[in-house]
Amino acid sequence: MKNDYDFIYLSPHLDDAALSCGGQIAKQTAAAKSVLIVTITAGDPPSGAESHYIAELHSRWELEQDAVAARRAEDIAACQILGADWLHWEVPDCIYRFHPATGQPLYQSDPDIFGDVHAAEAGLVQKLAEKMRHLPPAQQIFAPLTIGHHVDHLLTRAAAEAVWGKQLAYYEDYPYAQKVGAVEALISQEASGWFAEVIALSELDLRQKINAIAAFKSQLSTFWKGREELERQVTGFAQQSGGEKVWRPR
Repeated sequence: MKNDYDFIYLSPHLDDAALSCGGQIAKQTAAAKSVLIVTITAGDPPSGAESHYIAELHSRWELEQDAVAARRAEDIAACQILGADWLHWEVPDCIYRFHPATGQPLYQSDPDIFGDVHAAEAGLVQKLAEKMRHLPPAQQIFAPLTIGHHVDHLLTRAAAEAVWGKQLAYYEDYPYAQKVGAVEALISQEASGWFAEVIALSELDLRQKINAIAAFKSQLSTFWKGREELERQVTGFAQQSGGEKVWRPR
């Protein structure tokens, strides 16, 4: 890592920064700005981590062996396409986290991971915040807006707010943001007024974003039927939004 950065993006998972901010990151690095993507839940699963949900997801991803290592390699490839540095933290994805007392998986289904943070993880926000305090200084930190209500996105935002408060900028979590009314519904629930900055993307910016997302080959089947649908949806959302939006509280 460098001693300081122009921009740091806090990515809950090994694809969120590319999915949500790939165009603006490509634009920034093309303008010789330094960018660091910090993936919060990039750690290896604990030994013997098994559940029906893990098996189902690994099968969908076609990553039966060393799934997380393979996903980290995908992320490095995506960061290289975007021209960004990367940092992988050791916290496992929520599907690999288990109750410290019972040994049972904390999140065992889609409703679980898009629900509330498990009570057993009450101290995780503070731990993540402490790690964030040791990141290099940056002109701007970006955190997820938490559209979609994924538990790892919720934890990332809460920890970031504990460190930087209203100095944060927030990105729209894609692809959840493309659901009609999803962004507006979340913003309407916020305590203070918010405003959006639209970052226009050139054809090259958008192409780099699509290429970076496509580097996550294991994740394509989660959101799309193939590369053609990926390109169509990402391009369509960018045209609808005017590029990518970044939100800030007033």
